[in-house]
Amino acid sequence: MKQSINIIISGGGTGGHIYPAIAIANELKLRYPEANFLFVGAKDKMEMEKVPQAGYEIKGLWISGIQRKLSLKNLSFPFKLISSLWKANSIIRNFKPDVAIGTGGFASGPTLMAANRKKIPTLIQEQNSYPGITNKLLSKKAQKICVAYDHLERFFPENKIIKTGNPVRQDLLSIHTKVEEANSFFKLKKDKKTVLVLGGSLGARRVNQLIESQLDFFKNQEVQVVWQCGKLYVNDYEKYNEFDAIQVHQFLNRMDLAYAASDVIISRAGASSVSELCIVGKPTIFIPSPNVAEDHQTKNAKSIADKHGAILIKESELETFPIVFETLLKDEGKQQSLSENIKELALPSATSDIVNEIEKLLNK
Repeated sequence: MKQSINIIISGGGTGGHIYPAIAIANELKLRYPEANFLFVGAKDKMEMEKVPQAGYEIKGLWISGIQRKLSLKNLSFPFKLISSLWKANSIIRNFKPDVAIGTGGFASGPTLMAANRKKIPTLIQEQNSYPGITNKLLSKKAQKICVAYDHLERFFPENKIIKTGNPVRQDLLSIHTKVEEANSFFKLKKDKKTVLVLGGSLGARRVNQLIESQLDFFKNQEVQVVWQCGKLYVNDYEKYNEFDAIQVHQFLNRMDLAYAASDVIISRAGASSVSELCIVGKPTIFIPSPNVAEDHQTKNAKSIADKHGAILIKESELETFPIVFETLLKDEGKQQSLSENIKELALPSATSDIVNEIEKLLNK
């Protein structure tokens, strides 16, 4: 194999597509320190900020998805697609990648299509139990498809599927050693239980409304709350930073410390979050978003709850939250069993296993 290799990685739109991409890049960089990396994302999406923060170069395509409802925005889609395919072709021609990796999101479509046209081997990584349209289209030409759930042969060619799990931040494997640092970082009281609320990078409206409605309840339970409310909602909720034992964050840059500090976690059930929470192994209440394709967050959460690894509360049943939460808080045996059961479902070597598959493509 030639000394210097060029690796192109495309994925974005949400943290669920970006962080797996960065985790894969980091593992490849450990194995190939001399490799050249280039990310391709969607202009105006969060990858344009997060990828450079992680130390990688990124180029943006003018691309977005088709709105499910009738919308004037859909009129620009054909132009965006043509523009993105043209730019992706140019990027591939100039960068000359040895392999192209897609982790989902709109930008990965044109990028991997352009790579396929140039006969460059491609690998896609599907995080969810229900794949998005981009990965379904790309799967026909991809050499390998790394998945996190069983039964995806309904959507993908069975002979290409490898179950690896989802890449997670490697710093999560050692959170049990960081409790002191975490309490100090978030200025938490050691004699109080800590509740961590996660609504995803943009935020979750119904989760935020629930937490706002329960602030007095949390005070009565004598817990402290680290509340990640998301970019879209920070202006609505940052006023609660003035409350004792409540802290509101738009985004948590030190997720390892947030997990280390927490005793109970309330979370959406995006694929990356679920994979991380299996490794973290803390008692978790999932409140899945019902507004995603094929209700896949509910399926993700149910796959854990059915094995007694977490508690699932649907958005339509949020009136049960106070009873469910208080019961869990007072039952240390239940907390222990949830922790043990969710850890059983972890696939901690996912990143390494995915990169092993990429290496096979490089060695060809």
